[in-house]
Formats: sequence, C-alpha cells, structure tokens
Amino acid sequence: MLQLRKITHRTCFFISRTVYMTCCCGCCSALRPRYKRLVDNIFPASPQDGLVKSNMEKLTFYSLSSPEKLDRIGEYLFQKASRDIYRRRHGFVIIAMEAMDQLLLACHSQTLNLFVESFLKMVQKLLESTDPQLQILATQSFVRFANIEEDTPSYHRRYDFFVSKFSAMCHSNHSDKSTRDNIRLAGIQGLQGVIRKTVSDDLVENIWEAQHMDKIVPSLLYNMQTAEKYETVSCMETDTRDGFEEDPPRLAEACLRELVGRAAFGHIRSVLRPVLTHFDRHELWVPNDFAVHTFKIIMFSIQAQYSYSVVEALMQHLDVGAPGNVDARARTRVRAARAAVLSNIVAIAAGDSVGPSVLEIINNLLTNLRASVARDSEKESDERLYQEALINALGEFADHLPDFQKIDIMMFIVSKIPSQRGKSTKADAMLQSILLKSLLKVGTTYKTTELSKAFPAAFLDALLRLSSAGEPATRALLQRILHTLLDRRGNATVLVTPTVEYAELGLIVEKCSRPDLIFISKHGYAIFSSLYDGLQLESNVAENVSAIYTTLALLCVELSSEETVCDMLQLILSIQHSAISNPVLSTAQQCQLHAITAALAALVPHVLLLPRLQEYINQIIEARREEAPHMLPPLQESYEHLSPSKMPNKMPYLMIDQMALGDCLKAHGIEASRLQSASPYSGGANLAHRHSWVEAGAAQGRDSLADISAGPNAELVDSANSSPGVQRHPLQLENVSLEALRRAASGPSEAEKREAERRKVTLNNAFRTAPFDHLLHLTQPKYEIKDKLEEIFNSLSEEPLLAGAGVLAGGGSPGAKCHSQQLPAYTKYFPELFLY
Repeated sequence: MLQLRKITHRTCFFISRTVYMTCCCGCCSALRPRYKRLVDNIFPASPQDGLVKSNMEKLTFYSLSSPEKLDRIGEYLFQKASRDIYRRRHGFVIIAMEAMDQLLLACHSQTLNLFVESFLKMVQKLLESTDPQLQILATQSFVRFANIEEDTPSYHRRYDFFVSKFSAMCHSNHSDKSTRDNIRLAGIQGLQGVIRKTVSDDLVENIWEAQHMDKIVPSLLYNMQTAEKYETVSCMETDTRDGFEEDPPRLAEACLRELVGRAAFGHIRSVLRPVLTHFDRHELWVPNDFAVHTFKIIMFSIQAQYSYSVVEALMQHLDVGAPGNVDARARTRVRAARAAVLSNIVAIAAGDSVGPSVLEIINNLLTNLRASVARDSEKESDERLYQEALINALGEFADHLPDFQKIDIMMFIVSKIPSQRGKSTKADAMLQSILLKSLLKVGTTYKTTELSKAFPAAFLDALLRLSSAGEPATRALLQRILHTLLDRRGNATVLVTPTVEYAELGLIVEKCSRPDLIFISKHGYAIFSSLYDGLQLESNVAENVSAIYTTLALLCVELSSEETVCDMLQLILSIQHSAISNPVLSTAQQCQLHAITAALAALVPHVLLLPRLQEYINQIIEARREEAPHMLPPLQESYEHLSPSKMPNKMPYLMIDQMALGDCLKAHGIEASRLQSASPYSGGANLAHRHSWVEAGAAQGRDSLADISAGPNAELVDSANSSPGVQRHPLQLENVSLEALRRAASGPSEAEKREAERRKVTLNNAFRTAPFDHLLHLTQPKYEIKDKLEEIFNSLSEEPLLAGAGVLAGGGSPGAKCHSQQLPAYTKYFPELFLY
C-alpha cells in the first residue's frame, strides 16, 4: 500500500512538471526573437523528412526584408549545426547546411558579407569532422559559394585553412576505393573553388604565395600521376559538372589548367617552382612520360606571351642536382630526361616567341651545350644523351620559327663555334662538332628559296672558314649542312654517293634563276676555292671526298646554266690536276679525286643537255672502265692492290683534256674563253711564277727571246747580262743553238704569236674576273718580308759591300782581300720588289 502511494505521487509529480515545462516553453517561445523561431521551424520532427520548404520560404523572405539579421541567422544556424555534429545527428546537420546554401544564393551581393563569416565557420566545422559525407557536403557548399561574384570586398577573410584541408583531402588514403576517389574529387574541387575565389580579388589573401602553392600544386600533380595513360590535349576539354562525374586525374588536370591560365607574368614562377620540386623529390623525371605530359599542359594553358618563361625556367633547372645520394650517372640520366622534356615543349613556345626571347632561348641552349661538353671532354659518359636532347630541342624550337629567324639563329650558332687558330683542345673540337650538329638540326628546318637569302655574306664566310677544320668528321658534318641548305628539289638523297649513271637517278632540274646567277657570280670563286682546298687535305677519308662531291653536284644541279658551265669545268680540271701534282695525297686519295672528277664531268652535260660534251665524257669513262676502273666510282677506302703501271700519273691519256672540253663547248655555241685560262684554284700552276702575275705579263712582251728564256741556262745568261764586273764564260753561250738565235733574230712565228695572244687574253681575263683576294694571294712573295730583311742585314754584317773595306777590316791580309774580291756585293740575292 505504501509503495502504491509512492508510485502515484511520482507519477503526479512528473505529469505536473511536464505540463509546467510545456506551458513555460510556450510562453517563452513567444518572447524569443523572430529569426530564431523561423530558423527552428525549418527543422522537421524527423531528419528523414528533410527541410520544411514552406518555413524555409518564410525564413528566406524574412532575410531579404531584414538583411541586417543575416549575420544573426547564420550564427544561430551554426550553433544548432555544431550541437548536432557533437550529438552525431548528421541528418539535422545536412538540413542546416542546406538552409545555409539557400540563404547564400538568395541574398544580394551587397549584404553577403554579413552572412559569409557564419557560412565559412559552418563549412570549416563540417570539414573538421571525420565523416566523409560531411566533408563532401561542406566542399559542395564551398564551391557554390566560390561561384558567387561579390561586389563588396572583404579585407579580413582568410582561406589558409581551406587550402590545407582540401590539399589533405587530395591525398586521402581511405581503404574503400570509391570513398577515396570521392574525397579526392572533393578536395580537388575545393582547391578549384579557392583558386576561383582568390585570384579575381586582389584584396583577399594572396593565393600565389609559396605557402599556398607548395600545397596546391603537389596535390594536383599527385592525383594526375595516378592516371593509367597520359593524353595531352591543346585546349581545356573539361566539362566536369561540379567535377564529381570525372575521375581525380582528369579533374586535377582541369584544375591545374585553370590555375596556370589565371597566372599573370609575375606568378608563373610561383607555379613552376613547386612543379619542379615535386618532380625532383619524387624522382618523376625518369621515365619522363608524366613530366612531358605535365609541362605540355602548362604550355597549352599558359598565356601565349608568357610561354617562353616556362622554357626559361626549365632550362635553368637542367643542371640542378637531384636530391639524395645518387651517383653521377643517375644525375646525368635525370639531366637528359629534363632536356628531353624541354625538346618536347620548346616547339610550343616558338610560335609566340619574338625578338630577344628567341635568341635568349637559343643562347641558353648553347650555354648548356658548352657546359655539357666541358663535363664530357675528359671521359665518355651518358652526357651524349643530354647533348642530343638539347640539339633536338634546338631543332624543334627553330622548326616553328619563320625562315628569317632561322637564318639569324644559324648565324648566331656559327658565331659561337670556336675558331681553329692555334692549337685546339679536345673540348674545342667536341664543342665545334656539337655546335655544327645543332646548326645542321636548324638547317633541316629551313626551306631555301633563294641562295642569297640562305647564305648571307657573313654566314657564308663563316661556313667556308670552317671547311678547313682539323677533324675529318667535322668537315663532313659541315658539308651536310651545305647539302641541306643547297638542296631545294630533293636531289641530295640520290647524289649522296658518286656515280656516272645519272639517267637512272631521276634528278629534278630547273632553270637557274637570275638572283642565283648573281649570287654565284659574286661568291662562286670563294665557294669553289674552299671546296677545292678541302679536297687537298691529307687527312681526308672517302667520306670527306664523297661529301664534297655531293656539294659540287648540288651546285651543278641548282645552278645549271651556260654561264656557270665554264666555272664548273674549270674546277673539275683543277681537281684532276691536283690529283696528279699534289705530293701530300695518298694513292687512295688520288684515285678518289679522279673518280669524282669523272662523276662531276658526267653530270654537267646531263644537266645542261650537251650531247657533244656528253659523248666525249662517255668515251673517257668507257676507256677508264677497260683500263683503270679504280679511277671511276664507287669510292674505296684503300687501293693497295694497284700495280705501279696503273697509277693515275702513269695514264695521262685517260685524263680529261682542257682543249677537248673547249671544243665541245664551242660546238654548242658556248663561250669557252674562260675555260682556256689558267685555273684560279690550283694557285696559278700554269703561270711562269706562282707569286708574280706581273712577271708573266712582262714575259709576254719579250717575244723575240721566248726560246732563249726557256733554255736551261736562261738564268745564267740573264745574270751575266745584268751583272757588271762578272766575266762571261763562253761555255754559257755555246749551249744556245744556232736555230734559236736565228728564230730570235727573225722574230716570233705564227704559233708563237697565237700562244702569246692566248696568254695575253688569259692574263686579261684573270685580272678582270678573279677576286682581289685571289690576285693578292698570287702576287704575294713566298717569304715573309721581316724574315728576308733579317737575312739581308745578317749578310751585310758578315761581308762588306765595298771590296776595300774587307782589306781595312782585316788588317791588310791578302787572304781577306782575295776573299772579298771573290764575293762582290752584286752577287747577293735581293728580294723582288712589289708595288701594291
């Protein structure tokens, strides 16, 4: 009975307390602020029912009519959501976040700042939770906020927490793959929202600072490198629709594109520095597929006028050492991989690089090449891969430049090639070879239209100077450069090796243009003389001879004209003469020169359609095939099997005859007077004295003494006639025949007159057509004036000029007097005098 009373008492007490609390809350609710009542009414009794839409409309209308209450509404929603998060009532948290989103979208931009602080506190609270669903929900809300344009600036808003949190989400390692991908996608999209919100507002936190870029960029790269394959497109093909239909690599790529595309010139380095650091730390250079993919994305996304800065930054990073304790070979491989990346992206920058930026990039590439040569000069290493990658980068860059800039680049490269003056080191030889390879790489991208444009005077002079390089491989490389620039019709591939069967090659021959004729008339002697001198080098191998043949053959094809045929044939005759008379050439080299003279001689009538000349050359070729096949193509490295009777100098009847060539040209109506003149390439071998054209002209005036001057004792006769005090010995005149004296008395014969006239024409043509440098070379003395003067002064100090001076100096000795009389002063040899 007592227990029943206690239970009844407790029940009555609980009922009365409940009624009291209900009445109290009902009375107090009428006293609460209206915005709190409106906020409370949007929450349903059960979270599964979702947001009460009718009450949400009332709250929205109230917020718009009383914008000053927005900050209080946001703060109250944040407090309710914080309690629900603590109590793990996530359904009500989602409803509160949805209400926040609707209020955010409904508010005008002028009053948004009053609500944003509470909104961002709510988003931060959700991101700090460990529930992936709440993190993704908060990210979605933040992205919606980031897409709203604000007219009123915010001076105190900071996003460093969001950058750190979204970056951490990008590196999520959740055990469930689907959840992990969703978290990473949310983190990437959150970073994208931060970028959009900050880069367009100068008053907010500077997102380009290193503390932020060091988190954003590696997070994006971390997700990009997880892709199964890398497909780089040149434009932004990212329709993400909030990003959650895409996989993390593609969304990260789109975010990186947007980041780079929004970067101004001063911010490019802020993005590139963490990219390079990420590749170094995680050893992503080798293999370099992902690096190429990443840098292509950067090049395609960056503003065009800033693209060269990416190339510049990568070039500056080429020689940066890899982190950790790695050996030199590994560092070299990393360096080569970086250079390969550079060669893949440099072409993208070429189209938008103008002015100094072009030469700056080229200069940086050449600087790195020189540094590589300095490292590689002592031993063989993987530096060659690095050098090839740099050369490829140079070629790719030049390939996308206009032709006039390619010429400037080639001239710039030539100016960096070390000269051969003095003793060159191994490093200089390697640098010369590598720079010539770079020049060849650029030359292959140039399309020659006119020779005068392809070979400016300074550029041509520099190339011709390099034709006498010490290394045979270097000289062959230079000839390949000439082939590339000379070949305009694709004939170089079929003219690589010497041949006499041109009918089967299918050469493309067109009439020579007037500008090209003007070019060859101006520079022809310098080009032919350089090629001729290149064939006279003792270190030549078959490759060098074949390369010069190709150059001459291309010149013959490209400059096919009746105005140039004499020059070409004159050069062919000079080469043939040098193959016999040059003592430094080996037997193999002599045979090789005879072979290319036959090949070139057969090419001239084929190109110009000269049947008579072709018939004559064919006769020589057939005769050589029967008796001397070693004097025909193909070239061989060794001709040791030749017998002495088969040596080229033993078979003069198989040589190309100068007079026969002239007759063939005359038969075709071509002026052949230049062909009859002495060859300017062989140093005036047909002249009386190699160093004096004036003497040769003066000798023509002594027609009546032509036979006497040609006698074996001509020097003694002239000396006796011109030296006083010298006793004339009858023996010196007995050797002169009576017939020679009779001819001298009667005057020159008709044949002598014709020969004198021919020599006169030759001399006139030489002085009219030969360049001044060539004339100066022919007329200069064989000795140095300084050395000759020293020799004269030494002879004067040893023997006196006057006969009596020796007696006085010798103290009246008879022997001294006799010696002085035997050596008179006029028996000394004095140098010839020249007037320039």
